[in-house]
Amino acid sequence: MTALRPSTGLATRRGPSRGTVTAVVLGLLLALLALVAMGLGDYPLGPVEVLRALVRDQGFDTVVVTEWRLPRVLAALVFGAALGVSGALFQSLTRNPLGSPDVIGFSTGSFTGVLVFTIIFGGSTLGTTSGAIVGGLATALVVYLLAYRRGIQGFRLIVVGIAVTAMLHSFNVWLLLQVQTEVAMSASIWAAGTLSLVGWEQLLPAAVMLAVLVPVVLGVAGPLRQLELGDDAAAAHGVRVEPARLVILVVGVSLTAIVTATTGPIAFVALAAPQVARRIARSAGLPLGHAALVGAMLLLAADVVAQHLLPTALPVGVVTVVLGGIYLLNLLVREARRAA
Repeated sequence: MTALRPSTGLATRRGPSRGTVTAVVLGLLLALLALVAMGLGDYPLGPVEVLRALVRDQGFDTVVVTEWRLPRVLAALVFGAALGVSGALFQSLTRNPLGSPDVIGFSTGSFTGVLVFTIIFGGSTLGTTSGAIVGGLATALVVYLLAYRRGIQGFRLIVVGIAVTAMLHSFNVWLLLQVQTEVAMSASIWAAGTLSLVGWEQLLPAAVMLAVLVPVVLGVAGPLRQLELGDDAAAAHGVRVEPARLVILVVGVSLTAIVTATTGPIAFVALAAPQVARRIARSAGLPLGHAALVGAMLLLAADVVAQHLLPTALPVGVVTVVLGGIYLLNLLVREARRAA
């Protein structure tokens, strides 16, 4: 009688991939951090109390959680995810870890657009959103045209973007000096990047606009992966290189502009999130889903630090600038060693 042997090959069950496991872990950590964030403040609540306030009416607890704290936490999650995806798109497009919308200048261009529209038309939601998108896209067009030399090279795009950013910073300062003191002070506070002014009225329109862009992001993911292999390989696989690159550019700028219109420019989340996500997922490319999760976690964690762990509450953009500066310095040192 022939002995039976364990089945191998196709009958072997494969476990979930590392990317799936890390995504689930990030999602759980993000949910836990959100519960903790909604419990912090002058009226502290535990995670269980927060959950009860979310699922059924608990009187004042429900008001505190759903009306005061939930919009801010959701804003950090949604906007952080948008910035993470935007950073991943630009870094994949330029094939450079410095290829971030805040480094290239698109965030600054969105801020310039908001300032111009606010001075001319007032500070309505439609005006700031339109100004941010128009300003970001106009900046992207200028950078694209200046960097175009028989195609776009990532390094050239970054250098041109940094130069345009410096010019826009000077122009923004000049604009603030021309307006009334009250307007300039309000714009300066908002320019630091803050979630303090975000309520349901500001969050819902921005979330809807970002949701509209989700199918577009999913649609450009395939061409983006082909472009990561190089222009020649992408063209050989049927990708129209320059049109695809232009669409990715517009999508990335739009994601950043919508966030900037609502919160002001929040720096370095888009820069750091894709690289952290790639290391966590151990992916050859930049995983968009992981970048979204890491971006959401970075912005929410930075907001918790800014509001509750410092002697004085600060705009979240101040914390991201400090942490991002440290990250950028480390990134530059690593790139210099790699080039040596």
